[in-house]
Amino acid sequence: MKKAPQHHSITVKQTASLLIEKDQLIESQSDIINEKIDIISKKSGIISAQKKRIEMLEEYLRLERARLYGRSSEKNPDQGEIFDEAELLACDSDEDEIIDNVTPADKPKGKGGRKGLSKSLPRHQVHLDLSDEDKDGAIDTFYTVVKEELDIEPAKARVIEYLQEKAVFVDGDKRSIKSATLPKHPLGKCIASASLLAFVIVSKYCDGLPLYRLENILKRYGGEITRTSMANWVIRLSLQVQPLINLMRDHQLSYDYLHADETRIKVLKEPDRSAKSDKWIWVSRGGPPDSPVILFDYDPSRGREVPLRLFEGFKGYFQCDGYASYDELCKQPGITRLGCMDHGRRKFTDAKKAASVTKKLAGKVAKYDIALSKIGKLYAVEKRIKKLSPADKYQVRQQESLPLLNDLKAWLDKNISKVAKDSKTQIAMQYMLNQWPKLIVYCDNGRLNISNAPAENAIRPFVIGRNYVHTRIMCSC
Repeated sequence: MKKAPQHHSITVKQTASLLIEKDQLIESQSDIINEKIDIISKKSGIISAQKKRIEMLEEYLRLERARLYGRSSEKNPDQGEIFDEAELLACDSDEDEIIDNVTPADKPKGKGGRKGLSKSLPRHQVHLDLSDEDKDGAIDTFYTVVKEELDIEPAKARVIEYLQEKAVFVDGDKRSIKSATLPKHPLGKCIASASLLAFVIVSKYCDGLPLYRLENILKRYGGEITRTSMANWVIRLSLQVQPLINLMRDHQLSYDYLHADETRIKVLKEPDRSAKSDKWIWVSRGGPPDSPVILFDYDPSRGREVPLRLFEGFKGYFQCDGYASYDELCKQPGITRLGCMDHGRRKFTDAKKAASVTKKLAGKVAKYDIALSKIGKLYAVEKRIKKLSPADKYQVRQQESLPLLNDLKAWLDKNISKVAKDSKTQIAMQYMLNQWPKLIVYCDNGRLNISNAPAENAIRPFVIGRNYVHTRIMCSC
């Protein structure tokens, strides 16, 4: 009898083997898929981080383009107080809200027409006379002022010759000569008159004109003076005016309110320093309100030892930006540090300039717009009380500015986590929060300013006329 074929038992073993292989294959494929998913997840994270990085770099690029080619003024004619509704909406939302039909507030109209010329200016009258024929038969004539023109007489170069008279005396066999006294000159034997020296100093340090421009200006007037000669004059004058500057520094530090700022400047032939490296001009403005003093001091360093040296012995309110070099000085007993609201506002202005055009045209009110609106209300108060007495300013600030500051602080605390990290808006918010205790000090005294504008305005000539200089001088203007 033949045995039946054992096909069934072989099929079962093969099936079991196939199932095992399939499970192993599935497990292997699952591991591969999980690995791929993990790789994709990591790459997605990298792409997301790179996207944020690109957006941040685009912000910086737009800001630099705005600084190079855009307007430098921080004033926004459409800002005003037009975002009251937007503030309420944005404070309750994680996203920027779309506000329709937002129109700028009406600006107060100023008085039209041009102001008349100053009455203190000397007048040169030009009489327009009638002819004898025109006046024939008239019972009287008179003149009326029908027009005023401002006239400037251009500078003229001339040479002043000093002719010294000498007298000869005879005493027996001896002869002697007596000469007239020469007028005193700040530099002794110098080809430049005192007026020309004053012109060079004022033009350079008050008007921001580099010496190479002054060389061309004087040449156009007929005076052939090299910039090297002018640089030597300035260096020598710095020694002559030092006693005066010391007195001005004492006068400045005698008052209890001082502004300070610094700006970079390039100096040639500085020992142990590259010509391309940054050096610094430090400005301070202080003294009684009716006789303020502005002093400039050059130093190749921007370190904390400079303000410690310049303002040694000062007691009172010290207003500056958030630069860390002032920290050591402001830790001294008797000094209260004030911040600068202009710097905080400027950072939000930079965020607005750095924002993409697409976002600006989307009809959204961004966080920087809301911040600028809130800060603008503080400046509106300051503009309104500008001519009030310190006591009245203090009362208004306590009643109006402090609530606005508290509202701004609460808004910053609530919204700083809602903006992208390291974005211009986040940096602006963090700056204001870090500086907050210093930014609100101005409300404690009506004599104080909301910003460090007096020092920044004083140092502006150096920024406008920034160029290579050949001198090291502490001067006032």
